[in-house]
Amino acid sequence: MEFVPGLVLCRRFHDEAIAPLLMDRLPGLRYSAGLLDGGSELLGLDTERSTDHDWGPRAQVFVADPAELAPLRAALADLPLRFLGRPTRFLSWPTARVGLPDVDGDRSGVEVVGLPDWLRGRLGFDPTVAVTTDDWLAVPTQRLAELTGGAVFHDGLHGALGAVRAALAWYPDDVWRHVLAAGWTRVGQAEHLVGRCAEVGDALGSRLVAARVARDLMRLGLLARRRWPPYDKWLGSVFAALPDGGPVVAALADTLGPGDWPHRQAGLVRALETVAGWTNDTGLAGPVDVAVRPFHGRPFLVLDAPRVATALRNSIVDPSLRDRPLVGAVDQYVDSVDVLTHPERVRRISAVVAS
Repeated sequence: MEFVPGLVLCRRFHDEAIAPLLMDRLPGLRYSAGLLDGGSELLGLDTERSTDHDWGPRAQVFVADPAELAPLRAALADLPLRFLGRPTRFLSWPTARVGLPDVDGDRSGVEVVGLPDWLRGRLGFDPTVAVTTDDWLAVPTQRLAELTGGAVFHDGLHGALGAVRAALAWYPDDVWRHVLAAGWTRVGQAEHLVGRCAEVGDALGSRLVAARVARDLMRLGLLARRRWPPYDKWLGSVFAALPDGGPVVAALADTLGPGDWPHRQAGLVRALETVAGWTNDTGLAGPVDVAVRPFHGRPFLVLDAPRVATALRNSIVDPSLRDRPLVGAVDQYVDSVDVLTHPERVRRISAVVAS
């Protein structure tokens, strides 16, 4: 079967199957629909490999009136079992968002729900009401990438989905400063350890620390270029797609490759200086000299990343945010999937850390 990108498939599924059925069965129904719930297809990164689970003709259909949910679900129960040769039903499995595509599956690929409830379930808050500083810092950037990526197929609820995506398009400047400052703080805590490990002959340890710094730099680079960092599977792909990402990709390949310590340091230096330059480009704070320097007289070159963090933090206007612990958004200090995919857990942790 010829592969069709998921967003193309799902848009056709809406336009050619869902919309005509609703027009026939529930004429005049106001609804919005899209594909916003996660998956490689939302980032345009799905391949034939993606089709074995959680992939197929799918959509979320939103209504404003809870009384419309039951008749809407009843109407959509008559959708065809296949669309363009792909099953429109799925076999549930415990750890999956949707499950295995199968015409005899117990679950439809179309989720019918009220928009505020769905948003609270995905994010832990309702951005149609407001997005507070606490909300921004308690939502993983992967979730923001999904909601602002993906696609809207129909927005008949007075443009509600478009308004949500606009509200979540990017951080307010002060939150952006805080998150960038937290990222550079993390770099400053580890950048000198790469050389120290190498000095005592621990090449593996040196590469391990370098990999941590590389991951932080990639996330920082995306944030500086106003792109929501995805989770680790797609971090490299999304970063490499940045128009000016090539030199940093090459530098980090040298950092993490088989070369010796001087070769590793040269790559890390290029990456540090470039991403620091991108941070200057944001104009969020006064420019910082991005030239590397020895670490306290030791023979390791570092950016001295806390200088960048300090400049950003000192530029924060909101005093309540300026005085917060400099840890940033929740996925800068938590990387457990079993935490980050549960908004209630994320928000509890974020609230404690911010106190």
